[in-house]
Amino acid sequence: MLKLRAMRVLALPLTLLLGLGLGAARAEEAFVTNQLSDDLSVVDLATSKPVATIAIGGKPAGVAVTADGRFAYVTSPDAKAVTVVDAAARKVVGRVEVGGGPLGIAVAPDGATVYVADWYAAAVRVIDARERRVTASIAVGASPSGLAVTPDGRLLLSADRDDDSVSIIDTASRERRGIVKVGTRPFGVTIDAEGKRAYTANVGSNDVSVIDIATARETGRVHVGLRPYAVALAQGRGFVTDQYDGTVSVFDLATLQPLKRITVGDYPEGIEATADGKRVVVANWESNTLTLIDAAELKVVGEIKVGDGPRAFGAFLRRTE
Repeated sequence: MLKLRAMRVLALPLTLLLGLGLGAARAEEAFVTNQLSDDLSVVDLATSKPVATIAIGGKPAGVAVTADGRFAYVTSPDAKAVTVVDAAARKVVGRVEVGGGPLGIAVAPDGATVYVADWYAAAVRVIDARERRVTASIAVGASPSGLAVTPDGRLLLSADRDDDSVSIIDTASRERRGIVKVGTRPFGVTIDAEGKRAYTANVGSNDVSVIDIATARETGRVHVGLRPYAVALAQGRGFVTDQYDGTVSVFDLATLQPLKRITVGDYPEGIEATADGKRVVVANWESNTLTLIDAAELKVVGEIKVGDGPRAFGAFLRRTE
């Protein structure tokens, strides 16, 4: 079984939020994996309130919501499985046995294919979403963690933690077409909206690597806080969860210059920007909370209680309209 604490090293009041008017007309929800309470919290970001708790089991960690908002896929390392959740109905509708140690997960833009990083096997498992079964396996580097798919669906990136590299995979041929050396122990990986740049949070070297996807090379490095876990992009800025510092480091995407450190909850891990780019949502493992950040003002505007040990590793936000 994957040890929880080892994996982590790999790795304002609500009324204020509503008073600022930031909660209005935000048709978006957060699907937060709570590893210690073995469940999934569904949070309405418009009201800043949890609206459902879904039992998952197997110490859920990774999560990926489909682009159309129909399904959420959740990895359970201890159960060696991926759980399929009907996002609107808020119920489990399927389970795919994948074996090994499933951790990071990503879904193709068309929702037809699900990719799962197998921490133990140095491989990415390919799941046919309609048939709900593993149909292929792709060899990558050691201890793959975060996964991300380009907006056109043609490339898959895998952060291979123990090889200090990122694999670039052709999704059609299901073969590696490039290996990019990055910082020490990359964990989360995020691709920009244009599909041109990727960003890895390197937990061992306390920095973020910037990757040019077309040329398969690292083009920059940004120093951040201790044990960075994942990266979100909004308002021309990068937002990085610093696990050991309890902060989010912010840097300018154009200049790669650090801008600010924002204090959030204890041991922040999963992070994602809302679809409109106005807020950044952070899952805090030790605090059992989500922190909401105003992406323009770079300040905390809300906090929401969730389950025990929230990780929300992946694309955990769902648009509801």
